[in-house]
Amino acid sequence: MPVTGKAPFALLASIALLGSTAVIPVTPGFGQDAPASQAQSPARASWEAADPAMEKFLDELIAKMTLEEKVGQLTQLTSDWESTGPTMREGYKNDIRAGRVGSIFNAYTAEYTRELQRIAVEETRLGIPLLFGYDVIHGHRTIFPISLGEAASWDMKAIELAARISAQEASAEGIHWTFAPMVDIARDPRWGRVSEGAGEDTYLGSRIAEANVRGYQGDDLSRPDTILATAKHFAAYGAAEAGRDYNTTDMSMRRLNDVYLPPFKAARDAGVATFMTAFNELNGIPATGSKMLLTDILRDQWGFNGFVVTDYTSINEMIPHGYSVDLAQAAEQAINAGVDMDMQGAAFLDHLKELVESGRVSEETVDTAVRRVLEMKYRLGLFEDPYRYSDEARQKATLYRPDFLEAARDIARRSMVLLKNEGDTLPIAATARSIAVIGPLADSKTDMIGSWSAAGDRQTRPITPLQGIRERAGDGVTVTYAKGASYAFEDGDKTDGFAEALAAARNSDVVVAVMGERWDMTGEAASRTSLDLPGNQQALLEQLVATGKPVILVLMSGRPNTIPWAADHVPAILEAWYPGTQGGYAVADVLFGDYNPSGKLPMTFPRNVGQVPIYYNADNTGRPYTPDVHGQKYRSRYLNTPNEPQWAFGHGLSYTSFAYSPVTLSSDTIRPGQPLTASVTVTNTGARDGEEVVQLYIRDLVGSVVRPVRQLKGFEKIALKAGESRTVSFTLTDADLAFTRADNSFGSEPGAFKLWIGTSSDDNGQEADFTLTQ
Repeated sequence: MPVTGKAPFALLASIALLGSTAVIPVTPGFGQDAPASQAQSPARASWEAADPAMEKFLDELIAKMTLEEKVGQLTQLTSDWESTGPTMREGYKNDIRAGRVGSIFNAYTAEYTRELQRIAVEETRLGIPLLFGYDVIHGHRTIFPISLGEAASWDMKAIELAARISAQEASAEGIHWTFAPMVDIARDPRWGRVSEGAGEDTYLGSRIAEANVRGYQGDDLSRPDTILATAKHFAAYGAAEAGRDYNTTDMSMRRLNDVYLPPFKAARDAGVATFMTAFNELNGIPATGSKMLLTDILRDQWGFNGFVVTDYTSINEMIPHGYSVDLAQAAEQAINAGVDMDMQGAAFLDHLKELVESGRVSEETVDTAVRRVLEMKYRLGLFEDPYRYSDEARQKATLYRPDFLEAARDIARRSMVLLKNEGDTLPIAATARSIAVIGPLADSKTDMIGSWSAAGDRQTRPITPLQGIRERAGDGVTVTYAKGASYAFEDGDKTDGFAEALAAARNSDVVVAVMGERWDMTGEAASRTSLDLPGNQQALLEQLVATGKPVILVLMSGRPNTIPWAADHVPAILEAWYPGTQGGYAVADVLFGDYNPSGKLPMTFPRNVGQVPIYYNADNTGRPYTPDVHGQKYRSRYLNTPNEPQWAFGHGLSYTSFAYSPVTLSSDTIRPGQPLTASVTVTNTGARDGEEVVQLYIRDLVGSVVRPVRQLKGFEKIALKAGESRTVSFTLTDADLAFTRADNSFGSEPGAFKLWIGTSSDDNGQEADFTLTQ
């Protein structure tokens, strides 16, 4: 079945609009709960339902287990297929036979997982099945855009569908569990792992966390096409100082509660089955040894009932942190803080038995952790049929299904953000008879699927922009390709390939420059101190523009880049991220106007790295700077650069235009428990059908602590035909205005508020005022 570019029915259904008015409730309460004594009963997922038969089974099984076998269930080791860090232990098959390991990661395919499962079930005393985990981050075999790209779609149904397809493919290859979603808030694009998350905003990140959990886990974990999800990295990993991976994190409890914890709470409320600890220390305590995070907040306040796994060797790393004197102490600190499973470090395997025998760890603590792990195996149906996920026939029928490829193409184009389109350079005019495609990413299959691309095929499957453009351009259009430039850091001064690229540009009607970062320049352990285009790409781009030909920059990267020259001189810029297996087709769909771009930035693009960290919802200062106002020397500003970013959070253009009516409020006051409705009519004033992300922001003007200048509190992506209008209404309650107050309690405060509904975080067009009363 050919890939046609038609959106799959499930996705089309997800964006269908019923009636003329969409009412979007804003979900309240994503800050940290009040103290446990005041907290509401936590939401419960279907897998948390009481099951007396399961409890009886687990009681009997745990009673039969030796202490060594219990420790084994709390130990996860990697297979020898892949590794995301230093391999700590070999001989994992013998460990399985001896009952010293309860979970394996980096093992997949139905045949291989069946082989390992057979050892666990048939060659051990109790026959307890293994739990297979893997990094299924933005696809398994069929690769979707990187997570930051998916976030740029602002399309929760599309994100959920991507996770659902990922779960179907992964589970067909024997995988039970993914280490996703990463829900870390990230405001520093120097940090490479911004590519793996949802960006800078707490509200958007919370909605995306929920969508991913729903997609991976579905509503019934006993179905063999679902996998356990993991909320990671708990917590505040995205705030590493200097944007350097694994670095220190230091912040107030207020910021932790109001900014960094809410997406984790959203994942917990959506029913996520597991949490993963973070590598970083938080205010002096490594997250893997933090009782405050893993017990006080996660268990006691939020009522989490799943299990907690460490990140790769993070127990061991508490020694170089200077928090543990040796591995035995690190194991003791981790399990007593609330860790249930040790990933790869063998700290529990080597020391937990002696810690229990010496009284430093109670066997009750071990039993509780073991029960949590065994419960997930039970909920997945592994005790009933250990091989239910290792089905070669299902594997063959599931991987790379045509509808999966269609969905990957559709979600990729939804993720793309049109940053600039001067003079309607895009879409490419039908009169263009020759196109020059230039740049190191134009025909690089390896780069298309980005980092954390699981079992994705880098060599043969990905569709590059060059291929997509050639197939779409059709007969009578000449497409010329020249790599032209290099993205290698060491090639900054070279000009090899420039002459060929410039000749191609001069002989073409339009130039498409596909530039950005090599796929492994973002992701884990990929921090940068410069966000500029690496290599000699900038130099070539300048010469391409100097030819006088219309130049379109397709930017492929895993983070916001600093491209001020391009922003000033290149007429059209499309942020395509790393768009995945079908990315080249998606790029062509957007460039030729077969799809009208609708993505919005989930993360601010700075003008230069000196502005970092930069994010839209910062607190105001006592000396705020107002541009274009005379006599403001002693204000919070730079001497050489505007305060404003290159492109703000929420920014994204379309091939059509949208007009917003003034905001209408149901009342100019709001009382506790009483909803307030804010409405706006959006009209497609252009000649093309299109989609718009309608965004609601508020500002609490005065509080017991300083409040952000603007906060996202709702959004809705709507489709409008040319000339069509639609009224969009958002409902707010006082719970949506809550924050951590000066006395460290969580709640709202009476006072005056501003409200905006518009097209981005820096859109000041339509605003209204309301007051929260007692």
